[in-house]
Amino acid sequence: MSYRELIVWQKSKRLAVNIYKFTDYLPSKAKFSLAEQMNRAAISIPSNIAEGNGRNSTKDYIHFLYVAKGSLFELLTQIEICLEVYPELQELIEKLFYQCEEIRRMLIKLIKQLKLKL
Repeated sequence: MSYRELIVWQKSKRLAVNIYKFTDYLPSKAKFSLAEQMNRAAISIPSNIAEGNGRNSTKDYIHFLYVAKGSLFELLTQIEICLEVYPELQELIEKLFYQCEEIRRMLIKLIKQLKLKL
């Protein structure tokens, strides 16, 4: 199965797009620090899912899924910081939290399924 067919990849790509849109709302003082870091972490999630899917072994695939999961937790931390610093953006932030939680569950499930293949 191609990575593009994976719902977790599709949802994580959508999250990355939403993070880019969200960071446009941040003040300019956050653009070169928090916003850039959030964008990098968000892009890393679908990128690592895709890279793992393109590897020749299940073990490598699992490794890249763990990297994607780590980037997701990095992004969650940054979103939590945004909530504290910019509480006026709470409504947007809640939607991002929901997306992250959904992707987290999907990554865990995919990792478990692949581990059964080993």
